[in-house]
Amino acid sequence: MAASGDRARMPSIRDVARLAGVSHQTVSRVLNDHPSIRPTTKKRVQDAIGVLDYKPNLAARALVTSRMRTIGVLSATTGEFGPTSSIASIEDAAREQGYSVTTLNLPETTPEAIGEAIRQLGREQVSGIVAFAPQVRVFNVLRGMAVGVPLVSLQAASGSDGFTLSADQVAGARVITEHLIDLGHSDILHLAGPQDWIEAESRMRGYLDALREADLPTFPPIRGDWTADFGHFAGRELARRRDFTAVFAANDLMAIGLLHGFRDAGIDVPRDVSVVGFDDIPVAAHVWPPLTTVHQDFPELGRRAVGLLLAEIRGEQPPEFGPAVPQLRVRSSSASL
Repeated sequence: MAASGDRARMPSIRDVARLAGVSHQTVSRVLNDHPSIRPTTKKRVQDAIGVLDYKPNLAARALVTSRMRTIGVLSATTGEFGPTSSIASIEDAAREQGYSVTTLNLPETTPEAIGEAIRQLGREQVSGIVAFAPQVRVFNVLRGMAVGVPLVSLQAASGSDGFTLSADQVAGARVITEHLIDLGHSDILHLAGPQDWIEAESRMRGYLDALREADLPTFPPIRGDWTADFGHFAGRELARRRDFTAVFAANDLMAIGLLHGFRDAGIDVPRDVSVVGFDDIPVAAHVWPPLTTVHQDFPELGRRAVGLLLAEIRGEQPPEFGPAVPQLRVRSSSASL
């Protein structure tokens, strides 16, 4: 009776795995035509399927397929040009590889909110996550979590390890500060981003490195909040000092606000003061005067993130990328003394 009962039972994916001498996860990958499976392993599994006349559970297979073909994007920023451009590129690159993308924006950056976001992406059955972690605290929380699936971060804090990807913010800040030095400026202020933001700290470091190497005086950085409103306020306040000839704003929005504030205060840019920004957002070329800035290839970062994540998902050697160094864009807002 027991033997008859065994014969009547439909073979399972674990029966196939035992006969083929592989894990049930490997059988699942073969059923879903996963590209990481070696041909010899694939043949063993297919032979076992034939011997057992195994018929996949279509409902379970659909769930596995969904999990293996969905990338989660976790974003701690909303509306900014850079992350928005990178996410659009991630969606395009993922689609080309047969993956869909589900994006989740963090309402706040507490460890509890981050943990809940990761759990929600787990419920979405994602096979890997690309995280935009612009603040040090967010990056550190993610690094310390047992995420359960491959994770690629698009920002890297000091001392980071594992799968991280970012443009060389320090090099970009050095390049634009050196541009001002080459124009003859020696008294250069820095309108920095908020404390705890990875990019703000990296850009400030590049600025300070360039000044130190040129043996020029440094000024305490002015902490901003990335907004044009703050840049406008800073411009009106700085107009009272006039102990500088150039300002490097840590992003284009603050630089554009700075142009407005200086204009309101009767300061001509670039005749009286040179102003430069960072990011090269589309409007930077169309303000007056057109803004000298640092161009970042945000779509390329998105494509690289997908390539790195899929390599980890598939167990492949990660692709090698050349350095992502932001490029200087010289326009009319900076001039020689």
